Amino acid sequence: MKHPTREECERLLSEYKTPEHVRGHCRAVARTALTISKALNEKGYNLDIGLIQAAGLLHDIARVEDRHWEVGADLMVKLGYEQESRIIRVHMNYSPFSHINEVTETDMVCLGDRLVKEDKYVGLDARIEYIINKAAKNGHPEAKTVILEKKKDTKRFMDEIEEVIGVSIDRLMADSEEE
Repeated sequence: MKHPTREECERLLSEYKTPEHVRGHCRAVARTALTISKALNEKGYNLDIGLIQAAGLLHDIARVEDRHWEVGADLMVKLGYEQESRIIRVHMNYSPFSHINEVTETDMVCLGDRLVKEDKYVGLDARIEYIINKAAKNGHPEAKTVILEKKKDTKRFMDEIEEVIGVSIDRLMADSEEE
């Protein structure tokens, strides 16, 4: 199945008038998801790098819209990108992550989104703290319990990945920044 290239994704983000700060976030999510996915593929996994790149770059294409995940997914369907659409549709509330032996491209894009704040990889603790504070500021302090449950599941998934790749995701990302 064909996925939009990086250049096509950038063109779509531009055409849809996705704000530059959101584009920066999308690039960082894609970069994070790709780095981790490539490390898994080097250990014998078979993740579709083209799908991860495209879904990562486009996951917040409609970020300024209400229910942006639905709007973005519907846009991808119209453009014929069904697989990207399925990932974009679930990225906001994705849970639980798969077991490492059943890892999917959706897992990887959603993990990337949980580890990036704005346009930088910040790791799980900093990202979750930011999400909890944002929810409280927006009048949803009750969301903290759900967010912390998702954090626990994300940590479990990250531990499984780190066991396979033999390095912490923080180290992997730090090393990739130096390249």
